[in-house]
Amino acid sequence: MKSISLILLAAGDSTRFGLPVKKQWLYQYDKPLWLYVLERLQNSYSFESIVVVANRQEIPLMEQMSGVTFVQGGSTRQESLRNAIQKVESGFVLVNDTARACVPPELIDALIQKAKPSCCVVPALKMSDTCYYDGKPIDREKLLRIQTPQLSCTATLKELLESQDTFTDESSAFFAANKEVLFIEGSSDAQKLTYRDDLKSLPCLQAPINQSRNGFGVDVHSFEEGKDMVLAGVSIESPVGFKAHSDGDVAIHALIDALLGASSLGDIGELFPDNDPAFKDADSKELLRNVVALVQSVGYSIEHCDLTILAEIPKITPYKEQMRKGLAKLLGICSSKVNIKATTAEKMGFIGRKEGVAVYATATLNYYRWDRI
Repeated sequence: MKSISLILLAAGDSTRFGLPVKKQWLYQYDKPLWLYVLERLQNSYSFESIVVVANRQEIPLMEQMSGVTFVQGGSTRQESLRNAIQKVESGFVLVNDTARACVPPELIDALIQKAKPSCCVVPALKMSDTCYYDGKPIDREKLLRIQTPQLSCTATLKELLESQDTFTDESSAFFAANKEVLFIEGSSDAQKLTYRDDLKSLPCLQAPINQSRNGFGVDVHSFEEGKDMVLAGVSIESPVGFKAHSDGDVAIHALIDALLGASSLGDIGELFPDNDPAFKDADSKELLRNVVALVQSVGYSIEHCDLTILAEIPKITPYKEQMRKGLAKLLGICSSKVNIKATTAEKMGFIGRKEGVAVYATATLNYYRWDRI
């Protein structure tokens, strides 16, 4: 058995995909695509080591799902691969993009059979359509569509990745260095997921399970004289505001924690530290927008939110409808899916003494239903 490691590239931003969720976080039944692809590849060969390249912000969530090694991605595919290969010590390395979700096991076997020192083995497909280049027809028999995964000699690939030249894949790096590139017959099943319409063409994809995830958040802020009060994104007529590093919107802060809790993405203090000057007097509505985008990018849709505001002052009822509609707009959901409740502390504790406000929030998420678009 050859000494082979696996590198799975899953750090892309999916800018061409056209959906709010990143490709690698499209749920397949109850697993995100990157994990689904990883497990398919793990079943095809006993790899010496496995490295997944991921977005820095997503690595803690990924580590909850798999015990493989994770490294931070770079600004390009080449930089991401360079980061990952430093963790590889095996003789050969198989590199696959998460977007190649349906790679058949026999393709992996064929790559491994051809492996040899100082060489890159590449799956390729012939062209069946008439092809033009620069406005002129060209001989399609001379054209090949290159796919991944690609199997490379690790030592040679490490050396080539130190080059300042830019390569779109491993084979082009080997070719530029006059190293051997071997072609094997590719597979139509190994089509790349680039655009949303490609979802209809990948044979192995599975619709996500209908399963809700719930999160809970709570936040408390004391009052501060001479500061404007903003609560649930609404400006409130009040002689006091909230004492906080940001604008102190205690309702949005609780809601952010509920969203992060439901998606297992940590808490508000981890994303927006209160000792970071960047968030001094920050607009909490903008923080919420960032969190909504993050939650959606890792495969979730927001289904419902419920907030309970505990306050003696200010009076909440006159602002409840404005709060509800404003939060719904920030969350990108119908206002009927946002509920605002208000109560007092019956004059007990710091709330009863009119020293501050507390808010409890719950959020319900579901897997993004990409199969219904």
